[in-house]
Amino acid sequence: MPHFLALAIERGTTVLTVAGMGYFLASLLAARVYIRSRRAPLADFAPGVSILKSLKGIDPGMMDAFRSHCRQDYAGDYELLFGVSSPDDPAVPAVLQLKAEFPVRVIRLIECPQRLGTNGKVSTLVQLAAQAHHNFLLINDSDITVTPNYLARVMACFHPAAAKAAQPQPPVGLVTALYRGRAHLTLASRLEALGIATDFMPGVLISKMLEGGLHYGLGSTLAVSREALERAGGLLPLVDCLADDYELGARVARAGYSIALSPEVVVTSIPAYSWRSFVHHQLRWARTVRDARPAGYAGLIITYGLSWALLNLIASGLSPLSLWLLALSFFLRLAQAMTVGAEVLGDHQVLPNLWLLPLRDSVALGIWVAGLAGNRIVWRGEQFVLKNGSLHKDPS
Repeated sequence: MPHFLALAIERGTTVLTVAGMGYFLASLLAARVYIRSRRAPLADFAPGVSILKSLKGIDPGMMDAFRSHCRQDYAGDYELLFGVSSPDDPAVPAVLQLKAEFPVRVIRLIECPQRLGTNGKVSTLVQLAAQAHHNFLLINDSDITVTPNYLARVMACFHPAAAKAAQPQPPVGLVTALYRGRAHLTLASRLEALGIATDFMPGVLISKMLEGGLHYGLGSTLAVSREALERAGGLLPLVDCLADDYELGARVARAGYSIALSPEVVVTSIPAYSWRSFVHHQLRWARTVRDARPAGYAGLIITYGLSWALLNLIASGLSPLSLWLLALSFFLRLAQAMTVGAEVLGDHQVLPNLWLLPLRDSVALGIWVAGLAGNRIVWRGEQFVLKNGSLHKDPS
C-alpha cells in the first residue's frame, strides 16, 4: 500500500474515532436528559383507547405479549382488536385462546381481507381503525410485551397539562415508546438485541435532544388521537410505505402536533435468527433509514467510533496514540451501553453481553456500508424494491 494512502487511512480513522467519542458523550448527555424528564409525575388522564394489532402467523413470545395487554391497570376503557387477512391464519387460535382466558376484556378478532397496498400490515390496520370504538388508537406489533402500567403511562402523555409542561406548543398528537429486545438462543439474536439497546435507542435519544423533540414514531408504540390522525391524512396513504411507523409520526408532526416519548419501555421479542435472516433484517433496517432520513443515515458514520478506533490501531501500526484512542473509545462505548441499555431501558441482557460490543459494532459498520447501495429488501420472506419510501414487488 502506498505510504500516502496508508497515512490518509490513519488520519481519516483518527478523525472518525474522535468524532465517535463525541457521539458517545452526546448520547450519555441525552440519556441523562431523558432520565430526568421521565421522573415527572403522571397526569390523571385515562380516555378510552382501541389497541390495534395486525397479525400474520405466530411470532416468538406472542401469547405472553397478548396477555400483558390484558392485564392493564388502567382506569379508562380499552379494547383489543386483532386483524387477520384470512380466517385460516395460524394466529387465529391464539386470539381465541386469549378471549377464553380473559372473558372480561373486550377482545375482537376481525377478518381484514382487503389488500390495499404492498404493506399488508397497514392494510389490516386501515380496516381495523374503521371498526374501533374509541377516539384514541394505539398500534403496536404482535410481539410487544408491556407492564401493567403501560396504558396509563402512554395515555397520560395526551393530557393537555402534560403537553404544556413538556412543550408550550403544539399539542401532543402521537405518543411513542422506547423498547428493548429479548434475545433467543442464537448469537445473531443476541447481537440484534445488543444493537437495539446500545446503538438504535441512543440514536433516538440524541435525535430527540438535538432536534427539540421527536419528529417520527417507533413501531413499538404508536398511540394517536383520531383528530391528529385525520389531519395527518389517515393510515391509507401509508399502505405502500415500509417505514410506516416513522412516516406516521412524521405526518402527525407536519400536521402541527408534537410527538411525546412515553416513560414506558416495552419489550420486543427477537427471533432466533440464522445469520442469513439476521443480515436480511439488518439490511432492511439500514435501507429503510437511508430512504427515510438520508442525511441522518450518512451521519451514522460517526456512531461506529469503536470500529474506527480498531481500524486506526491497525492503520497506525499500533502507535501509542492509536492505543490511547482505542482505550478511551472503548471506555466511552461501555459507558454509553451501560447507561442507555441497562439504566434507561432496564435491559438485563446488556451487561452479560458487553464483551460482544466489538463484534457487534464491526458487523454494524459492514451493514452500514452495504446499506449505502442497493434498494432491495427481504420482508417476511418476500422480496421488495424500496423507492422513495414506497414498497414495490421485486420484478426479478
